[in-house]
Amino acid sequence: MPKKLSPSGIFRREQRSLFGEILDWMLTPLLLLWPASLALTWLVAQNIADKPFDRALEYNVQALAQLVVVKNGQAQFNLPQPARELLRADDSDQIYYQVLGLRGELLSGEKEVPAPPETLKSSAWEVKLRDEEIRGLPVRVAAIWIQSDVPGDRDALVQVAETREKRSVLATEIIKGVMLPQFVILPLAVLLVWLALVRGTRPLNQLEARIRARKSDDLSPLDETSVPQEVVPLVSSVNGLLTRLKDSMAAQKRFLADAAHQLKTPLAGLRMQADLALRQSASADDLKLSLQQIGRSSIRATHTVNQLLALARAEGGGNVMTLQACDLVALTRDVVQDAIPRAMEKRIDLGYEGLQVGDASAVVQANPTLMKEMIRNLVDNALNYTPSSAEHPGIVTVRVTSDGIAKTVFLQVEDTGPGIPEAERELVMQPFYRVLGSNTDGSGLGLAIVQEIAQKHSALLTVADAQPGKTPLGALFTLRFKLSA
Repeated sequence: MPKKLSPSGIFRREQRSLFGEILDWMLTPLLLLWPASLALTWLVAQNIADKPFDRALEYNVQALAQLVVVKNGQAQFNLPQPARELLRADDSDQIYYQVLGLRGELLSGEKEVPAPPETLKSSAWEVKLRDEEIRGLPVRVAAIWIQSDVPGDRDALVQVAETREKRSVLATEIIKGVMLPQFVILPLAVLLVWLALVRGTRPLNQLEARIRARKSDDLSPLDETSVPQEVVPLVSSVNGLLTRLKDSMAAQKRFLADAAHQLKTPLAGLRMQADLALRQSASADDLKLSLQQIGRSSIRATHTVNQLLALARAEGGGNVMTLQACDLVALTRDVVQDAIPRAMEKRIDLGYEGLQVGDASAVVQANPTLMKEMIRNLVDNALNYTPSSAEHPGIVTVRVTSDGIAKTVFLQVEDTGPGIPEAERELVMQPFYRVLGSNTDGSGLGLAIVQEIAQKHSALLTVADAQPGKTPLGALFTLRFKLSA
């Protein structure tokens, strides 16, 4: 069955060869300039070939002019027979001459020699050269005027014309002498250009061979000193990519190890409680207690898995994350409303203050799903670490404010918990890190998810004491979003 070609396959452009493209750009001007050089050489050869024959032609016309005698308003011309035979002695070209008197009458020579144009006429005894045709043959004509001794009379005219056969032969010989060596030089130049390109691209081939010979787990940087200077930026970019890939793989390995460690505890608890429930001596109360422990462990494992998925979604959504105009107040109020039942269960006073829904100063370009996940983790973190009782209820306040001058909108979550020591404020942003002595269940991923999503939205997350100098200190988490134009 014949294969079908898709439109994209028909119009797909073939992969270009850098070697071939450079070779084309080097040889194309060379091949284009060669005909131009040939034409220019032909013009120069014609000019060179004309000069010696023009001088001979000027000598002949001046010699004939010496034989013209102007006296008493009459021009006389007497050409000896030896001189006449000398003019006809050329075997290659035909020579014509013409002598006109003061009234334009033909004194001697051929009538076919064309008269010179009036614009060409010059002072007496000055030779003028021009190109003409006689009997269908191209000729070179030299003309000289002889002034009359009677005022008002015309000048006598002497012309000598010569066909161009010797000139063409000489020009052809010059062209042969110049161009024939180029037929040898041109292929040699093409060969040298090709060899130079082969040698010039050899470092690229060596670099490709070194990369191909590497093992799949070798992410060490490439050696920049063994490549040409022009390739150094490319190698530097590849080294940067290898470094980022190495860091990413190391982070993934560390993440998997930490995740396995965090899941090991609830899974081990599930297995232990199941073994206790299966004992033959277990009473109904023991069985009920084991089931309660199994339920807690499963909830903890589910929460850890959900947090791991949220962190993976936040880390992997940078390239495909779609942004849209989001009302930060509306997103925050939705999260606070969803967290009210849990806050009431823990006897915590959870509230919102700040800008209202619809305020244009609180509209940011963001991904609404990730933004809700970030706000939810901040609120859950505050609820988890804020102690509360009927006598001393905890307080968690979520607020959204803006700074019109700085074009910034702030999201703050403030609690009355024990706070976070300054030395640990950077550490709590790392996955699975938890403050010692908190006695609170959790996976240690909430703030890491917040930090990752904040970085995806170019937001700045800071931690400070909510009540400096008081007990408890509390914690104040602040997110700063720059408003787009």
